[in-house]
Amino acid sequence: MKQPLGVILAGGRSTRMGGGDKGLLDLEGRSILTHVIERLAPQVADVALNANGDPARFSETKLPVLPDSVAGHPGPLAGVLAGLDWAAEQGADTIVTAAADTPFFPCDLVPQFLLAAEGMEHPLALAASRDAESGKLWRQPTFGLWPVALRDDLRAALNDGLRKVVLWTDQHGAVTAEFPVMGIDPFFNVNTPQELDVARSIAKKGQ
Repeated sequence: MKQPLGVILAGGRSTRMGGGDKGLLDLEGRSILTHVIERLAPQVADVALNANGDPARFSETKLPVLPDSVAGHPGPLAGVLAGLDWAAEQGADTIVTAAADTPFFPCDLVPQFLLAAEGMEHPLALAASRDAESGKLWRQPTFGLWPVALRDDLRAALNDGLRKVVLWTDQHGAVTAEFPVMGIDPFFNVNTPQELDVARSIAKKGQ
């Protein structure tokens, strides 16, 4: 399998943070988005950013900015579709997505995805981590391996009103790649000012 392309999902409206781009918030002297790029870029062939609105606000990243092709902010799947369409133009077979507000995700994200999806005709996988208290496995719908071959199926599903990631991935037999929780959940994301304070504390410890 060719090395996947990477797509960072930053198309959300950040309502719990009061609006704006969570990825541009400062975390130890660099934006959260910069932390995400630095984790994802070594694992993929190239990186693009899914975001809506004026792309100029991300000009410092020097990344291609891919807007949703489905109107109305339909959620992460629209960003996945934008990434798959971009990947098709590049001649790629797969993309790996990561959220722009999740700065501590695993540095072996892509290898573990490829291992989990090995042998699948259409490699499709979601990341997951286990709750330390309940033991429940939580899938992470913004962190996935997605096949370009299913982009038209996804487009049709979005146009039919489907919005929930796992409903679509379950239809196509997606596998799960579980990542260990070592102190903090690797998919801890910044949704509120309080969680930004937590992220800054984690970053100071060199996570």
